Amino acid sequence: MRATRLAHALLLLALLCGCDMLGMESSEKAAALKEGEGKAIGSACRHANRAIEDCYALNARAQKAAVFAGWREMDEYMRENKVEAVAPSFESAGTKSEPLARAAADKPGDAKPGPSPERKPAPAAGDKAVHAS
Repeated sequence: MRATRLAHALLLLALLCGCDMLGMESSEKAAALKEGEGKAIGSACRHANRAIEDCYALNARAQKAAVFAGWREMDEYMRENKVEAVAPSFESAGTKSEPLARAAADKPGDAKPGPSPERKPAPAAGDKAVHAS
């Protein structure tokens, strides 16, 4: 009887040790994951030349402290290595880009056929992108 209890206890202990393998996350692991995501969001916002307030507004569910830490680390890195910020391709929540504002002001009868002047033609399949160093 005592041997079966010991065997059951060892089996239960082995099953509990394998919880990480089953996909169940501990609270520490989940907190570390959220902090890492917040830092990644903050550093991406800084690289895209966004103000920290805009970053908070665009990512309301992220931890503000982690977002700020990532933003600050990327700022230091960019200053030390003279990395230029890239222009964001997505406007902030409260602003409209000029082409969108102009399109909203146009009347349906004023539309002109053909491509808009802001659009650039796509490169040909054989063209290679040139990156400035």
